[in-house]
Amino acid sequence: MFKKIFQPGQIGTLEIKNRLIVPPMLTEFAAENGKLTERYIRYYEEKARGGWGLIICEDNVIEPRGAGFKCIPGIWADEMMEEHKELVTRVHAAGAKIAVQVYHAGRESHSSIHGETIVAPSAIQDPVLPETPRELSTPEVEEMVERYAQAARRCKEAGYDAIELHGAHGYLINQFLSPFSNKRTDKYGGNFNNRLRFPLEIIKRAKELLGDNYPIIYRISAEELVEGGLTIEDTKAIAICLEDAGIAAIHASGGVYKSSATLCAPTAVKTAVFSDYAMKIKRVVSIPVITVNKIVYPEIAESLLREGKADFISMGRASICDPHLPNKTKEGRLDEILHCIGCRQGCWNHLLQNKPISCLVNPLTGKENDYVPGKATTLKKVMVIGGGPVGMEAAIVAAQRGHDVTLYDKEDRLGGQWLAAAVPPGKELLNSLTVWQKGALTRAGAKVALNTAVTLDLIQKESPDHIIAATGSTPIVPSIPGVDKPHVYSATGVLKGKLDLAGSIVVIGGGLVGVETADHIAVHNQKAVIVEMLPEIAGDMEGGAQHFVLESLKNNGVEIHVNAKVLEIKDDGVVVESANGIQTIPANQVVLAIGSKPNRTLAEAVQDQYPTDILGDANTVGKALEGMTNAYEAAYRI
Repeated sequence: MFKKIFQPGQIGTLEIKNRLIVPPMLTEFAAENGKLTERYIRYYEEKARGGWGLIICEDNVIEPRGAGFKCIPGIWADEMMEEHKELVTRVHAAGAKIAVQVYHAGRESHSSIHGETIVAPSAIQDPVLPETPRELSTPEVEEMVERYAQAARRCKEAGYDAIELHGAHGYLINQFLSPFSNKRTDKYGGNFNNRLRFPLEIIKRAKELLGDNYPIIYRISAEELVEGGLTIEDTKAIAICLEDAGIAAIHASGGVYKSSATLCAPTAVKTAVFSDYAMKIKRVVSIPVITVNKIVYPEIAESLLREGKADFISMGRASICDPHLPNKTKEGRLDEILHCIGCRQGCWNHLLQNKPISCLVNPLTGKENDYVPGKATTLKKVMVIGGGPVGMEAAIVAAQRGHDVTLYDKEDRLGGQWLAAAVPPGKELLNSLTVWQKGALTRAGAKVALNTAVTLDLIQKESPDHIIAATGSTPIVPSIPGVDKPHVYSATGVLKGKLDLAGSIVVIGGGLVGVETADHIAVHNQKAVIVEMLPEIAGDMEGGAQHFVLESLKNNGVEIHVNAKVLEIKDDGVVVESANGIQTIPANQVVLAIGSKPNRTLAEAVQDQYPTDILGDANTVGKALEGMTNAYEAAYRI
């Protein structure tokens, strides 16, 4: 099936063994002084072992004030390059080619990162950042051209097979190109050709230092997705100019910081969201075009290549989730691939907090040296209670370590609350984790007992050496008059199909569960109303998911009441008090989405008798990222 993916390809003079690329993605694994660390090197080495054709290392900054994050690799001095040489050597030894992205954040930074005033083409503040940059003078722009070129020279001397100029995502080169950020009237602004002058001068000077045959890839935001920003029509013209300047390939991304909800597309966004941009660019140039963003499945990658939308496929978060995706695909082990679910919890959101990235579905991300594969020294009988994602993760790891593991769940299927979480519109990718975990349990040799409620008697009978309690949480039922009426349901009950939706449905609670449940109701052609005590809804949601669910609620006509307190649930409505006074909202059905509380009664009853780990929501109701990480670590320690 995968005839195109595994065909060799070429970018300029660089021969690549297949069409699968790891795009540059920030990790925060470098040191604060810009030096590469063993953690950084090992992270990329693992991807090379996994079979990727080309790895493009994340934003390597050309001067300290160009850093948009604290722990970002630097290439601003010759003495910084020794670790880069080691990285190149190890990636080559593992079978991949390696490039490096040359970058400057410009206005998409702030002084707290590097202690200097940020700079940009114009003194215009980035819409999502707190500081107004200083406008670079014309001589300073000329000096910046030389900094880019010298950084590129260092990369070639360190052994990198190519460089990529970061001309996308609102960073400095993009800022010069775009009328959204460039309001200059000197030779670097004011019209199309002048805005294009900065990257063209960088390319020309870099080629003088690198030679004409050294490949330079150019990453571009084909659409900035902001008012007054670059459009695909602009980009097609830019691409032609870049090809004429000698660029070896175009890496077609999209978006800037203001449009970051799509730039790193969350679960709700369609597959291969930028692939049409790549196709349009490909129509006007003869050099290779790389497509990127929300390409999760190798089957989709193959389809894009066959359709001719692109020449190479960048699979960023897919490579974080499973560094060995190419090898597994080539060997026909598709069921073993860990797929990205688009949650953005450990990658995008950790970066926003200036924290090293991690991954919900792959707790080994950035910890490749921390856990040595192999059997535990002392093998034990392990009882895992709860078959949600946290319980399954713990059971998988414990079984892989050689322990005798039995996973118990009171339901008739595995997945727990995760099954309900995958029901709202756009959330179906979550099911890919459940499917993978079920297969991994079998491959690891863990036993599974469904329809089995664990009791003290069962624990005493089985007499385990170690217990992992991943019993999840239970919904909070508020003390509202009428809450026990027969037309009142839990959000989980709605999402699991426990009732026939009908008429006008009031959802009490406007957090993540409430808004996604209301969205599900509205998409399925029922009237939904959200009532929330706080001033806003969806406040606990990840930013990208929040953006798209709010858009969907609006498009589907969901009525929203904030700063509203529920006083009573009646047979035909919900009595609400707000700034507008007391009113009754008509309701045929009422859904509770107030929140959840840990379900750990059983675990607390046995933890003095048996070594016990209480994990996930059973410990603290929170994000799945922390639960999965803790599950891996706890099971590994047994």
